[in-house]
Amino acid sequence: MCGIVGAVSSVNVVPVLVQGLQRLEYRGYDSCGVAVHAQGLQRSRSTARVAELLTQIEQSQLSGGTGIAHTRWATHGAPAVHNAHPHFSHGPGVDAGSPNPERPGRIALVHNGIIENHDELRESLQAKGYHFSSQTDTEVIAHLLDSLYDGDLFEALQATVAKLQGAYAIAAFHKDEPHRIVGARLGSPLVLGVGSTQDAQAQFLASDAMALAGVTDQIVYLEEGDRVDLQLGKFWIVDAEGRPVSRDVKTVHAHSGAAELGPYRHYMQKEIFEQPRAIADTLDGIAGIVPELFDGISQPDPGQNAYATFKVIDRILILACGTSYYSGCAAKYWLEMIAGIPTQVEVASEYRYRTSVPHPNTLVVTLSQSGETADTLAALRHAQLMGMHHTLTICNVATSAMVRECKLAYITRAGVEIGVASTKAFTTQLAGLFLLTLALAQANGRLTAEAEAAHLKAMRHLPAALQDVLALEPQIIAWAQDFARMDNALFLGRGLHYPIALEGALKLKEISYIHAEAYPAGELKHGPLALVTEAMPVVTVAPNDQLLEKLKSNMQEVRARGGVLYVLADGDSKIKSSTGVHVIRMPEHYGLLSPLLHVVPLQLLAYHTACARGTDVDKPRNLAKSVTVE
Repeated sequence: MCGIVGAVSSVNVVPVLVQGLQRLEYRGYDSCGVAVHAQGLQRSRSTARVAELLTQIEQSQLSGGTGIAHTRWATHGAPAVHNAHPHFSHGPGVDAGSPNPERPGRIALVHNGIIENHDELRESLQAKGYHFSSQTDTEVIAHLLDSLYDGDLFEALQATVAKLQGAYAIAAFHKDEPHRIVGARLGSPLVLGVGSTQDAQAQFLASDAMALAGVTDQIVYLEEGDRVDLQLGKFWIVDAEGRPVSRDVKTVHAHSGAAELGPYRHYMQKEIFEQPRAIADTLDGIAGIVPELFDGISQPDPGQNAYATFKVIDRILILACGTSYYSGCAAKYWLEMIAGIPTQVEVASEYRYRTSVPHPNTLVVTLSQSGETADTLAALRHAQLMGMHHTLTICNVATSAMVRECKLAYITRAGVEIGVASTKAFTTQLAGLFLLTLALAQANGRLTAEAEAAHLKAMRHLPAALQDVLALEPQIIAWAQDFARMDNALFLGRGLHYPIALEGALKLKEISYIHAEAYPAGELKHGPLALVTEAMPVVTVAPNDQLLEKLKSNMQEVRARGGVLYVLADGDSKIKSSTGVHVIRMPEHYGLLSPLLHVVPLQLLAYHTACARGTDVDKPRNLAKSVTVE
């Protein structure tokens, strides 16, 4: 979840490090810091945002040709300066927490992940005379690296990671090796950047290629267990077994403009309004439903892999977390209704910790915006270990671990999503899942040419339909003024739109901090109705489908108990505004693709409610974007 940037250059790297942190701040914003080699180790740390850290750096005139930087999402230890990265090791017998340590810092280190055996390592290091100034598991790594250092930092790193249990991306440097940074990754993302516009000999490390946008477009994606040694003009990589390996240098055009707000107030607002474009890009070039759409990256026999897989699988297991889980819940309705394939949707963080019954003919589908979600990756690997080798991911990052580890893939083209609360990644996932449904239906002989043409026509119209939905924003702002005064909310949906109600409740919780729950509307009488008062607004997703009349009955139950309804109704559903019933009419009924449209007003409702309450929309408290730790 934390963000890492590192650089070795013949010129001052601090501007690059700070710029990288600004682009990675969505990964964690509890604290941030920069350390450089400048006649020894120097650093600046803050529990404020990166903008404030920059001011601090300018005042201290921090500069150097070798440096590392970090923006933190707190796991071990409170968001405090002494817990902020980079961490220093001053060697044994030195209290690094004292105002003037007896010796200068020897090791500077940043880390993303969780070290599971940090307690045992801490005890061992304390016995050797190391003093700890933080509550983090990261300081353990810094002291361990120092304890194993014998003149070669890269050798010390390899000895260090051999003792670590858990997940990590690490970058570190030593006071005695001024033009060298070492790094390692296991379970957390780390990329290597080669050269720059300012210095062809420069080398970089980062959690994400976007951090290096405008600096270099030559990127090496490190694989699980890789360790890397960066020096001016050269780098070396060894794998988990310690064997020298070569990794491809890819030209990656990380769009620096994607990290700019433009005319929008927040990234979340920008990303909500980017959804028509994101859907259009995700569906671009699709002329028909064919297995080739789901072939993995660089497969040797295009079309054969997906085709063969779709012919043998007879059930589906979807693994995902958070918002992605709700997109999987919606897809279950499509997959069983259209493709006729039994589908199970599992919360990834729970799946591998229970006894389940594997089946070799299962298609394991993972959903992830980043492709680096730790729980989902772990669940995928667990499924593979149980003998389920037919794997497919729908993911927004083509170079991610998820894409590399699944045999089949569909890459959504949502673009960079910076707001912590996912929006365009969700709707593009739904688009990819609908395509998968059609492809599987075709493989099962359940998709006629006429039905294929009708579905494709509807999908091509989605961007225009989404634009019409976005035009409802002024009406939603009026709703948001009411919601901003509330402490609780209830969301109702039925059938295919129950997962949309779940997603709407999640959005409101995430960014406005209003307690919200979602229920299938038919469950009202089984408990939730006890909560309904005029202080409990009830949001109802009401498409004009076969369950509409049932839903209307549920709405009457709410009104009979004094509840206030906020209804997203299709234009032809004949639901009218009245006392205690506020209705916003959707521009059109969109059939099976209706969830993609109905979720957008719920995103806008959460956004404008959060704005009215004055919360930090893009960086909600206690959350971060890419959950790369369990």
